[in-house]
Order: sequence, then structure tokens, then C-alpha cells
Amino acid sequence: MARTTTRETELPHPRETFALHGNTEAEQQFLTAYRSARMPHAWLIGGERGIGKATLAYRMARFVLAHPNPAAEDVRAATTLAVPEDNAVARRIVAQGHSDLLILERTVGDSGKLRTDIAVADVRETVHFFGSTAGEGGWRVCIVDSTEELNREGANTLLKILEEPPARALLLVVSHAPGRLLPTIRSRCRRLNLQPLEEGDVVAAAAQALGMAADDPQLVRAASLAEGSVARAIALMDGPLLTLREKIGDLLARLPETDPLALHALGDSLGRGDDAAMTTFNDAVRKWLGNQVERGDAPGRLVRMADAWETFNRAAADVEIYNTERKPLVFAAFGLLAEAARG
Repeated sequence: MARTTTRETELPHPRETFALHGNTEAEQQFLTAYRSARMPHAWLIGGERGIGKATLAYRMARFVLAHPNPAAEDVRAATTLAVPEDNAVARRIVAQGHSDLLILERTVGDSGKLRTDIAVADVRETVHFFGSTAGEGGWRVCIVDSTEELNREGANTLLKILEEPPARALLLVVSHAPGRLLPTIRSRCRRLNLQPLEEGDVVAAAAQALGMAADDPQLVRAASLAEGSVARAIALMDGPLLTLREKIGDLLARLPETDPLALHALGDSLGRGDDAAMTTFNDAVRKWLGNQVERGDAPGRLVRMADAWETFNRAAADVEIYNTERKPLVFAAFGLLAEAARG
């Protein structure tokens, strides 16, 4: 998984993360299905970034590979998908040495840089992987992390496996935006929708990942602004981003009134190339709009907020695609929000 901040590069990979914070209902859905005679061959694990989708996928894979017989007594007695860190299967997965687990994720290309997409050649490897016998006589498991990093050819190749899955094959497909997937992929997967974490779970997960005390004031502040995402909380732990998020929150709280001088300063702080700052701004605006919609106000206000959501997302996407100046987006966004709030 690509990391976006210096602090995030220090974090353990999901394959090294054994604790599960939140998402217990999703875990139980998988455990119940595994013990049944109707285990789906593919699971689409969807939800916002940073809420533990890949962590859960590795947890599911560890459990199945460590307990290949769904009817075994230890599986029947299990209350979670937890597998001890010193388990032989768990150790091999951490070491990326388990022959029955295939991971599809972006890799480093010939240029020495991380590819922008999951290599199609890697996706094609699933044909050989699922066509051979499991090395340990059990399941063969593939984790796709994530579908947003598959190009069209890669997605079509994955679809072929989904259409004709071999016996005892399990695909765990991570997606940040399942609604954008090919309908044919969605229809062939059991949906497992993860929700943003409770603030306490965000604090606990971030504290564990960073090796910090759960009552650290900066961590608690970051978690309160992270909207249920551990990744976002960790990103906000870089001081300037936390300060930026709080400044944006103050300006949003004043709407429909706007402060041109403050907006100029905000635009200057979103320097071209500072993707973390831009993401922080976009997330804050979307969160504000989402909160307005959830208030369930008069139909006219809901329509204005929905229109503002669509217009802002288009404008933000254009800035990202064409790498244009960010200050015009700041003024346009606050003008749009003020009008929607005032109308």
C-alpha cells in the first residue's frame, strides 16, 4: 500500500497487524459463513480508506490458512478470527513466504518507483495460482489491495477468475469505493461493508501502530478529527496537518460567513505538490457537506447540499488531475458552501 506521510512509512503493514479494532460484525459474518456449507468464494471488503479493510483481509486469510477445515472443532469453537502471532502460518504470512497466499498490490517497476497500477502480469498470475493444487492441501487465498489500483485490463482479468472459481479458492477484494467497480465484479462477490470506526477504536489502533500512549493529547485531537479513519488520524499526527485541519474546521463552522483574508492564507498553505494538505482540505469539506445532508433539513436545503457535493467533487478532481493552483478551489468551495448554507 502506498504511504503518504513520513509517519505512515513507519507503520506496520496490514500483514503484520494482528489486532482488530472495530469491524467485529464484519468479522462475525465471515466466521459464520466459513463454518457453513455455503462459503462464498469471493468477498468484496468495502469502505473508506484507513478503517482496517486490508487488516481484516489478512486476518481472514490467516484464519482460513491456519484452519483449513471449516468443520474442525477449533473452528466451531472460535469466537473471532484471531490467530496467534507465533502460529507457523502467521509467521510465514508476515515473512511473505506462504505458498498458498497471493497478494495483488502495486509493486516497484523497472524505474525503481512504485507503479501507478497493479501490474496486469501480476493479475494474470491468479490463473496459474488458482489452477494449481494448494501446497498444503487446503485453501488458496488471494488478497487484492485494492481494486482502485487495477486498470481496466487488470479488472477484466480478475473477473475471469471470479466467473470460474476453482474449488477451495478464496478471493478477498479490498475496495475504497465499491460503487465504482464493474457491476459484474460486484455481483460475483459477497459484500462486506465496513463502517468508520468509533473514536475510541481510532485512538486505540493509532496508539498501537505508533507506539504511543492512548491518552496522548495530540493523538486524541487527531482521532477526534479523523472521521473514523485510523490512517487519517495518523496522517494528522504530523503537527502542521492537525493545525491545518483545525483551521479549516473553524472556517467551515462560520459558514455562511466567509473571511477572505483567512481563505487567502488557507489557499497559500495548500501548496502545489502538497498532497497531504490537499487531501486534508478535501476531506474536511466533504465531511461538512455530509453532515449537512445527514441533518435531514428541508428538501430544498438537501438539494442544494447535494448539488454542492457534486460540484465540489468535480472541481477537486480537476485540480488533482491537472495539478492546478489550489487557492481558486478554496475560494470556489467556500463560495459554493456559503451559498448552499444561506439559501
